[in-house]
Amino acid sequence: MTLRKWFFLFWSCMAVGAVVSAISGTIMRLTDSEFAVMGLDESGFNLIMMAIAGLMIGAFSQMGFFAYLTLNYIALSVFRKSYLWNALQGYTTLFAIGGLGYMLYEQRTNNWFFWILPLVLTALSVLVAYIKTKQTNKSAFIPTLFLMFFVTFVEAWPALQGETNVLAIIFMMLPLFACNAYQILMLPRLLGNGKEATGSASSAKPIA
Repeated sequence: MTLRKWFFLFWSCMAVGAVVSAISGTIMRLTDSEFAVMGLDESGFNLIMMAIAGLMIGAFSQMGFFAYLTLNYIALSVFRKSYLWNALQGYTTLFAIGGLGYMLYEQRTNNWFFWILPLVLTALSVLVAYIKTKQTNKSAFIPTLFLMFFVTFVEAWPALQGETNVLAIIFMMLPLFACNAYQILMLPRLLGNGKEATGSASSAKPIA
C-alpha cells in the first residue's frame, strides 16, 4: 500500500460518507421535519452540516477499517490457522446480531426496529461478503461479514447509547456501512491483486 493509494482511499472514503449522509439526511428530513439542525428555512445549511458529518463518519470508518486490518494481521499470527480466526469471527458476528437486537429492544425504540435493523444489516453484509468472494476468493466471506456487521456495529455504538433515536441510528449506520463496503471492495484494486488482498482473512501480509 503506497502513500498515494492510501491518500486516495482516505479522501474517496470520506467523499462516500459525505454523499451518503447528505442523501439519507435529506430523505429523513423530508420524512420528519424535526430531523434537522435548524428550521425549514435553513435547509441548505442542514444539508452542508449533514455532508460535513458524513466526512467525519468516513474518516471514523477508515480508522475502524485499518484497526481491523491490524487486528486481522495479529490474529493470523497468533492463531496460525486461518480457519480458527475465521471461526472466532463467525461466532462473534452471530453474537453481535443478537446483541444489536437485544440492545435496541432494551432501549424500546419501537415495535419493529429492534429486529428489522439486525436483519437488514445482516442481509446487506451477506451481499457485500458475496461480492467480495467473487472479487477475491471464498475465504473472504466470513472476514467480510465480520467487518460489515460487527465492525459497523461497534463504530455505530455512540448512536446506540442513551436516549435512542431511530433516525439518528440510521443516519450514522448508513454512511458507516457504505464506507466500510467501499473500502473492503476497493482494497484489492488498490493492492493490484484481488486474489491475495488483505480484505480477506486468508492473508494479511500484502498490507505490510
